[in-house]
Amino acid sequence: MSAIHMSAISRVIAGVSGSPRCLPTLRYAAALARGHHAVLVPVLTWVPPGGELADGSCPCRYLNEERERAARERLRDALAAAFGGEPGDVTTEPVVIRGEPGRVLVHVASRAGDLLVIGTGRHGRLGRMAGGKVSRYCLAHAAGPVLAVPPSALEIHSRRSLPGWVFWHRGLQELTEAAGSNPGGRL
Repeated sequence: MSAIHMSAISRVIAGVSGSPRCLPTLRYAAALARGHHAVLVPVLTWVPPGGELADGSCPCRYLNEERERAARERLRDALAAAFGGEPGDVTTEPVVIRGEPGRVLVHVASRAGDLLVIGTGRHGRLGRMAGGKVSRYCLAHAAGPVLAVPPSALEIHSRRSLPGWVFWHRGLQELTEAAGSNPGGRL
């Protein structure tokens, strides 16, 4: 891939899944868009249950309209969780598109000056087998530059702590003690 001058970025396309795991990617994409006076394009995709093949054999217009409405709501919720709504300091053009996530993201980020920002998916043996399909597709098929944002340190730490509630208790306690706001160490 050839080097791109960061000043040549006109749009930053961010893949949004609607889960909390996409928030660091969305925030990073917004910071890039802000820094380069580019347009932030958060993209959330949706596919009917069973995929396009199942929907083609028995389509239901009403249900598909409801699924698209729900996808728009998930995108609004993700923007609200990341920024409290659409960020006011960067031009934002949210997009909801029906289709497979990797293909849609690669297609949307196909213009000159586009930068595609994606999460790297799950890490670890099981995660590599079960997830990361979208990021791998985008990295392999995108015509322009792709920036893959790894999971946050907090998310990586949570995978190493079993059971999950131990992480949350220990993690919150460590954060609280580090901030000095809870001298007793109790939550």
